[in-house]
Amino acid sequence: MGEAAAPLGVELVVADPTPDCPATPVVRDQLVGDFDDEETFRRLAERADVLTYEIELADPDVLERVAEETGTPVHPDPETLRTIEDKLVQKRRLSEAGVPVPAFRAVETAEDLREACEELGYPAMLKARTGGYDGRGNVPVSGPEDIEAAVDDVAGPAMVEEMVDFERELAVMGCRGDGERDTFPVTETIHEEEILRESVAPARASEAVRDRAREVALDVLDVMDGRGVFGIELFQTADDEILLNEIAPRPHNSGHWTIEGCHTSQFEQHVRAVLGMPLGTTEQRDPTVSTNILGDVDERQPAVLYGDDAVFDTDRAHLHWYGKHEVYELRKMGHVTMPGDGERDVDELLADVRELRDGLTFRD
Repeated sequence: MGEAAAPLGVELVVADPTPDCPATPVVRDQLVGDFDDEETFRRLAERADVLTYEIELADPDVLERVAEETGTPVHPDPETLRTIEDKLVQKRRLSEAGVPVPAFRAVETAEDLREACEELGYPAMLKARTGGYDGRGNVPVSGPEDIEAAVDDVAGPAMVEEMVDFERELAVMGCRGDGERDTFPVTETIHEEEILRESVAPARASEAVRDRAREVALDVLDVMDGRGVFGIELFQTADDEILLNEIAPRPHNSGHWTIEGCHTSQFEQHVRAVLGMPLGTTEQRDPTVSTNILGDVDERQPAVLYGDDAVFDTDRAHLHWYGKHEVYELRKMGHVTMPGDGERDVDELLADVRELRDGLTFRD
């Protein structure tokens, strides 16, 4: 976001609990403080024209109090963060608004889960209501024998969803501006172990499916409060229905391809939106694929990437290094994006970018 804001004449000050956090090389300043530290938020608000957030761990109550005391607005609105941060609240709110969602039930005990699974059927997916990401907090329940262990794994308030028989997973980066809304092209997201591995834009789905995904995303935006970019994750079912999976009230990993792939990146769009500027075009330049660089080491260690020369030697390949100081297994450390050249289709691009990714390692 700092990289995207600078050409607009916008400076960022960030708050992060990690000293010398990855954003520091490209922003004006960093305040070191936890995501729920009120004094840090107040100091930040006193220096800013507007507050925004890139992680759902920010405390909406603290944000709201600081905004009222300092007169510094927050976008998206803290009420949106309250809705999003609890997956059960999120699903209920969207379902009540008519957004199609998988069948779900609240769960507190093993008996609750057993009754819900008898109703929804096996397999099912148990999700922690708060705090989960990148597969953490999500536990598949294949049969009655998994119930006790699943409840123990989540270790807190949860919800269970029917397991969706999906054709593919999709994502739409939605944008809410000052009286306007838009979406970036529908993206196909490829996950393994519930961690995003690759993004393909446009999605390899029919035009009718992509149109329906965009319609659902726009309906989701109508439920959100405040301005900004929203990562909207969807399922395309086996019979081409679209169901909402989850929402992130911020730029999202599934939209990183927009940096090279669109005339306006999701990060520039978020800056424009929260400041009340007109939104930029979401038009795509070329078919584009992106793959995440994940930690491949068994133990936490200093982050040194090997094999990146091949990326730099490849035309149209773009390496994005996140600047995290330590790497561990499956931690997202960066990504490689490859826009099309007018000759190769997305399947060929995907094969090329996978080959580059597979040559990257943190093992010396």
